[in-house]
Amino acid sequence: MILVADSGSTKTNWKLISETGAGKTIKTKGINPFFRTEEDIFQELSTSFLPETGTDIQEIFFYGAGIINEEKGEVIRKALVRIYAQAKVEANCDMLGAARSLFGNRPGIACILGTGSNTCLYDGNKITSGISPLGFILGDEGSGAVMGRKLLCDYFKEVMPAYLRLAFSEKYKITREEALNQVYRSEKPNQFLAQFTPFLSDYSHSAYCQEFVQQNFMEFFERNIIKLPDYRKFQIGFAGSVAYFFSQILINVASYYGFTHPEILKDPIDGLAKFHSSRIN
Repeated sequence: MILVADSGSTKTNWKLISETGAGKTIKTKGINPFFRTEEDIFQELSTSFLPETGTDIQEIFFYGAGIINEEKGEVIRKALVRIYAQAKVEANCDMLGAARSLFGNRPGIACILGTGSNTCLYDGNKITSGISPLGFILGDEGSGAVMGRKLLCDYFKEVMPAYLRLAFSEKYKITREEALNQVYRSEKPNQFLAQFTPFLSDYSHSAYCQEFVQQNFMEFFERNIIKLPDYRKFQIGFAGSVAYFFSQILINVASYYGFTHPEILKDPIDGLAKFHSSRIN
Protein backbone atom coordinates (compact mmCIF):
# COMPACT_ATOMS: atom_id res chain seq x y z
CA MET A 1 0.00 0.00 0.00
CA ILE A 2 1.21 3.49 -0.80
CA LEU A 3 -0.16 6.86 0.26
CA VAL A 4 0.12 9.94 -1.95
CA ALA A 5 -0.78 13.46 -0.84
CA ASP A 6 -1.14 16.82 -2.56
CA SER A 7 -1.48 19.65 -0.07
CA GLY A 8 -2.10 23.36 -0.39
CA SER A 9 -2.68 25.89 2.34
CA THR A 10 -6.43 25.25 2.28
CA LYS A 11 -6.86 21.49 1.82
CA THR A 12 -4.97 18.21 1.42
CA ASN A 13 -6.04 15.50 -1.01
CA TRP A 14 -4.79 11.99 -0.17
CA LYS A 15 -4.93 8.88 -2.32
CA LEU A 16 -4.48 5.45 -0.74
CA ILE A 17 -3.38 2.98 -3.43
CA SER A 18 -3.36 -0.79 -3.07
CA GLU A 19 -1.18 -3.31 -4.91
CA THR A 20 -3.98 -3.79 -7.45
CA GLY A 21 -3.93 -0.07 -8.26
CA ALA A 22 -7.30 0.59 -6.60
CA GLY A 23 -7.44 3.99 -4.92
CA LYS A 24 -9.32 5.61 -2.06
CA THR A 25 -9.52 9.41 -1.81
CA ILE A 26 -9.44 11.16 1.58
CA LYS A 27 -9.51 14.89 2.29
CA THR A 28 -8.09 16.79 5.27
CA LYS A 29 -7.21 20.38 6.08
CA GLY A 30 -4.23 21.99 4.40
CA ILE A 31 -0.83 21.03 5.83
CA ASN A 32 1.59 23.90 5.27
CA PRO A 33 4.70 23.84 7.50
CA PHE A 34 4.76 27.64 7.55
CA PHE A 35 1.48 27.63 9.44
CA ARG A 36 1.47 24.25 11.25
CA THR A 37 3.81 22.42 13.61
CA GLU A 38 4.86 18.78 13.68
CA GLU A 39 2.79 18.19 16.81
CA ASP A 40 -0.27 19.89 15.33
CA ILE A 41 -0.06 17.75 12.18
CA PHE A 42 0.52 14.58 14.20
CA GLN A 43 -2.48 15.21 16.45
CA GLU A 44 -4.87 15.84 13.58
CA LEU A 45 -3.80 12.92 11.41
CA SER A 46 -3.45 10.36 14.19
CA THR A 47 -7.00 10.96 15.43
CA SER A 48 -9.09 11.57 12.30
CA PHE A 49 -6.95 10.29 9.44
CA LEU A 50 -5.26 7.10 10.65
CA PRO A 51 -8.56 5.18 11.05
CA GLU A 52 -9.25 5.83 7.34
CA THR A 53 -5.95 4.38 6.14
CA GLY A 54 -4.92 1.69 8.61
CA THR A 55 -1.26 1.07 9.37
CA ASP A 56 -0.28 -1.17 6.42
CA ILE A 57 1.45 1.60 4.49
CA GLN A 58 4.85 0.93 2.93
CA GLU A 59 5.52 4.26 1.22
CA ILE A 60 4.23 7.82 1.57
CA PHE A 61 4.79 10.51 -1.05
CA PHE A 62 3.76 13.93 0.26
CA TYR A 63 3.76 17.03 -1.97
CA GLY A 64 2.92 20.29 -0.29
CA ALA A 65 2.90 24.07 -0.32
CA GLY A 66 5.44 25.62 2.00
CA ILE A 67 8.06 22.88 1.59
CA ILE A 68 10.73 25.27 0.37
CA ASN A 69 13.69 23.44 1.91
CA GLU A 70 14.65 20.28 3.79
CA GLU A 71 13.84 21.82 7.16
CA LYS A 72 10.22 22.52 6.21
CA GLY A 73 9.91 19.07 4.67
CA GLU A 74 11.13 17.49 7.90
CA VAL A 75 8.23 19.05 9.83
CA ILE A 76 5.79 16.98 7.79
CA ARG A 77 7.98 13.91 7.36
CA LYS A 78 8.54 13.55 11.13
CA ALA A 79 4.82 13.85 11.85
CA LEU A 80 4.04 11.11 9.33
CA VAL A 81 6.84 8.82 10.57
CA ARG A 82 5.38 9.05 14.08
CA ILE A 83 2.11 7.67 12.72
CA TYR A 84 3.43 5.21 10.11
CA ALA A 85 6.65 4.01 11.72
CA GLN A 86 7.35 1.29 9.13
CA ALA A 87 6.79 3.48 6.06
CA LYS A 88 9.33 5.17 3.87
CA VAL A 89 8.27 8.83 3.78
CA GLU A 90 9.18 11.51 1.24
CA ALA A 91 8.10 15.14 1.61
CA ASN A 92 8.49 17.18 -1.57
CA CYS A 93 7.42 20.63 -2.71
CA ASP A 94 4.03 21.05 -4.36
CA MET A 95 5.78 22.26 -7.50
CA LEU A 96 7.36 18.85 -8.12
CA GLY A 97 3.97 17.29 -7.48
CA ALA A 98 2.31 19.51 -10.06
CA ALA A 99 5.05 18.74 -12.59
CA ARG A 100 4.79 14.97 -12.12
CA SER A 101 1.01 15.11 -12.25
CA LEU A 102 0.92 17.21 -15.42
CA PHE A 103 3.79 15.66 -17.37
CA GLY A 104 4.80 12.36 -15.78
CA ASN A 105 8.23 11.66 -17.27
CA ARG A 106 7.95 14.30 -20.00
CA PRO A 107 9.56 17.76 -19.82
CA GLY A 108 7.42 20.88 -19.55
CA ILE A 109 6.65 24.12 -17.75
CA ALA A 110 4.51 23.29 -14.73
CA CYS A 111 2.46 25.97 -13.02
CA ILE A 112 0.30 26.18 -9.92
CA LEU A 113 -2.58 28.63 -9.83
CA GLY A 114 -4.56 28.12 -6.66
CA THR A 115 -4.56 29.98 -3.35
CA GLY A 116 -0.92 30.67 -4.20
CA SER A 117 0.99 30.51 -7.47
CA ASN A 118 4.29 29.07 -8.64
CA THR A 119 6.05 27.80 -11.75
CA CYS A 120 9.03 25.71 -12.75
CA LEU A 121 10.85 24.10 -15.64
CA TYR A 122 10.72 20.31 -15.36
CA ASP A 123 12.98 17.95 -17.33
CA GLY A 124 10.85 14.83 -16.86
CA ASN A 125 12.65 13.84 -13.68
CA LYS A 126 13.41 16.91 -11.59
CA ILE A 127 12.91 20.66 -11.42
CA THR A 128 15.73 22.39 -13.26
CA SER A 129 14.72 26.04 -13.00
CA GLY A 130 12.13 28.21 -11.30
CA ILE A 131 11.16 31.72 -10.26
CA SER A 132 10.61 32.32 -6.54
CA PRO A 133 6.88 32.90 -5.95
CA LEU A 134 7.60 35.18 -2.91
CA GLY A 135 4.14 34.72 -1.36
CA PHE A 136 0.97 36.75 -1.72
CA ILE A 137 2.46 40.02 -0.45
CA LEU A 138 5.55 40.15 -2.67
CA GLY A 139 4.53 37.84 -5.50
CA ASP A 140 2.09 34.98 -6.20
CA GLU A 141 0.82 36.74 -9.30
CA GLY A 142 -2.41 35.24 -10.67
CA SER A 143 -3.19 33.38 -7.45
CA GLY A 144 -6.48 33.34 -5.57
CA ALA A 145 -4.93 35.24 -2.65
CA VAL A 146 -3.53 38.01 -4.83
CA MET A 147 -6.67 38.36 -6.93
CA GLY A 148 -8.71 38.40 -3.73
CA ARG A 149 -6.45 41.10 -2.29
CA LYS A 150 -6.76 43.26 -5.39
CA LEU A 151 -10.50 42.68 -5.61
CA LEU A 152 -11.01 43.71 -1.99
CA CYS A 153 -8.89 46.79 -2.62
CA ASP A 154 -10.98 47.71 -5.68
CA TYR A 155 -14.12 47.31 -3.59
CA PHE A 156 -13.07 49.56 -0.73
CA LYS A 157 -11.41 52.17 -2.97
CA GLU A 158 -14.51 52.22 -5.21
CA VAL A 159 -12.61 51.21 -8.34
CA MET A 160 -15.05 48.36 -8.91
CA PRO A 161 -18.16 49.35 -10.93
CA ALA A 162 -21.06 50.44 -8.73
CA TYR A 163 -23.37 47.53 -9.58
CA LEU A 164 -20.62 45.03 -8.77
CA ARG A 165 -19.80 46.84 -5.52
CA LEU A 166 -23.43 46.43 -4.51
CA ALA A 167 -23.37 42.72 -5.39
CA PHE A 168 -20.07 42.27 -3.56
CA SER A 169 -21.45 44.01 -0.47
CA GLU A 170 -24.58 41.85 -0.44
CA LYS A 171 -22.59 38.64 -0.92
CA TYR A 172 -19.84 39.15 1.67
CA LYS A 173 -21.17 41.85 4.03
CA ILE A 174 -17.63 42.72 5.05
CA THR A 175 -16.54 45.94 6.75
CA ARG A 176 -13.24 47.70 6.26
CA GLU A 177 -12.35 47.07 9.91
CA GLU A 178 -12.98 43.35 9.60
CA ALA A 179 -10.94 43.15 6.41
CA LEU A 180 -7.98 44.98 7.97
CA ASN A 181 -8.11 42.74 11.04
CA GLN A 182 -8.21 39.56 8.96
CA VAL A 183 -5.39 40.65 6.65
CA TYR A 184 -3.01 42.04 9.25
CA ARG A 185 -3.80 40.04 12.39
CA SER A 186 -5.14 36.62 11.42
CA GLU A 187 -2.99 33.50 11.08
CA LYS A 188 -3.93 32.74 7.47
CA PRO A 189 -4.62 35.98 5.58
CA ASN A 190 -3.94 34.26 2.25
CA GLN A 191 -6.93 31.98 2.74
CA PHE A 192 -9.09 34.90 3.85
CA LEU A 193 -8.24 36.82 0.69
CA ALA A 194 -8.65 33.84 -1.65
CA GLN A 195 -12.28 33.38 -0.57
CA PHE A 196 -13.26 36.45 -2.62
CA THR A 197 -11.95 35.10 -5.93
CA PRO A 198 -15.14 33.11 -6.76
CA PHE A 199 -16.90 36.47 -7.09
CA LEU A 200 -14.95 36.96 -10.31
CA SER A 201 -16.36 33.68 -11.62
CA ASP A 202 -19.91 34.56 -10.52
CA TYR A 203 -19.75 37.74 -12.61
CA SER A 204 -17.48 36.47 -15.37
CA HIS A 205 -19.84 37.97 -17.97
CA SER A 206 -18.83 41.50 -16.89
CA ALA A 207 -16.03 43.33 -18.68
CA TYR A 208 -14.52 44.31 -15.32
CA CYS A 209 -14.14 40.70 -14.12
CA GLN A 210 -12.87 39.42 -17.45
CA GLU A 211 -10.26 42.17 -17.72
CA PHE A 212 -9.34 41.76 -14.05
CA VAL A 213 -8.57 38.05 -14.39
CA GLN A 214 -6.84 38.50 -17.74
CA GLN A 215 -4.54 41.19 -16.35
CA ASN A 216 -3.63 39.04 -13.36
CA PHE A 217 -2.81 36.07 -15.59
CA MET A 218 -0.72 38.27 -17.84
CA GLU A 219 1.23 39.47 -14.81
CA PHE A 220 1.83 35.83 -13.93
CA PHE A 221 3.26 35.15 -17.38
CA GLU A 222 5.30 38.35 -17.52
CA ARG A 223 6.88 37.94 -14.10
CA ASN A 224 7.29 34.18 -14.08
CA ILE A 225 6.90 32.20 -17.31
CA ILE A 226 8.90 34.34 -19.72
CA LYS A 227 11.73 34.54 -17.20
CA LEU A 228 12.39 30.80 -17.59
CA PRO A 229 15.24 29.78 -19.94
CA ASP A 230 14.13 28.76 -23.44
CA TYR A 231 10.50 28.87 -22.31
CA ARG A 232 9.17 28.79 -25.89
CA LYS A 233 10.51 25.26 -26.39
CA PHE A 234 8.24 23.59 -23.84
CA GLN A 235 4.65 22.56 -23.36
CA ILE A 236 2.91 24.32 -20.49
CA GLY A 237 0.50 22.97 -17.90
CA PHE A 238 -1.47 24.36 -14.96
CA ALA A 239 -2.79 22.81 -11.77
CA GLY A 240 -5.10 24.42 -9.22
CA SER A 241 -8.61 25.70 -8.69
CA VAL A 242 -7.94 29.17 -10.12
CA ALA A 243 -6.52 27.69 -13.33
CA TYR A 244 -9.49 25.32 -13.58
CA PHE A 245 -12.33 27.79 -12.95
CA PHE A 246 -10.87 30.50 -15.19
CA SER A 247 -9.58 28.04 -17.78
CA GLN A 248 -10.89 29.84 -20.88
CA ILE A 249 -9.26 33.14 -19.95
CA LEU A 250 -6.09 31.25 -19.07
CA ILE A 251 -6.08 29.45 -22.42
CA ASN A 252 -6.46 32.79 -24.22
CA VAL A 253 -3.61 34.38 -22.27
CA ALA A 254 -1.39 31.33 -22.81
CA SER A 255 -2.09 31.57 -26.56
CA TYR A 256 -1.07 35.23 -26.53
CA TYR A 257 2.33 34.16 -25.19
CA GLY A 258 2.70 31.41 -27.77
CA PHE A 259 1.44 28.35 -25.87
CA THR A 260 -1.25 26.18 -27.44
CA HIS A 261 -3.37 23.44 -25.83
CA PRO A 262 -2.13 23.82 -22.24
CA GLU A 263 -2.82 21.02 -19.79
CA ILE A 264 -5.17 22.19 -17.00
CA LEU A 265 -5.92 20.14 -13.87
CA LYS A 266 -8.07 21.17 -10.94
CA ASP A 267 -6.25 18.83 -8.53
CA PRO A 268 -2.90 17.09 -9.12
CA ILE A 269 -3.75 14.10 -6.92
CA ASP A 270 -5.09 11.79 -9.66
CA GLY A 271 -2.05 12.39 -11.84
CA LEU A 272 0.25 11.78 -8.88
CA ALA A 273 -1.59 8.57 -8.02
CA LYS A 274 -1.08 7.38 -11.59
CA PHE A 275 2.59 8.40 -11.51
CA HIS A 276 3.32 6.47 -8.31
CA SER A 277 1.01 3.49 -8.83
CA SER A 278 2.96 2.67 -12.01
CA ARG A 279 5.97 2.16 -9.76
CA ILE A 280 4.36 -0.14 -7.20
CA ASN A 281 5.65 -3.24 -8.95
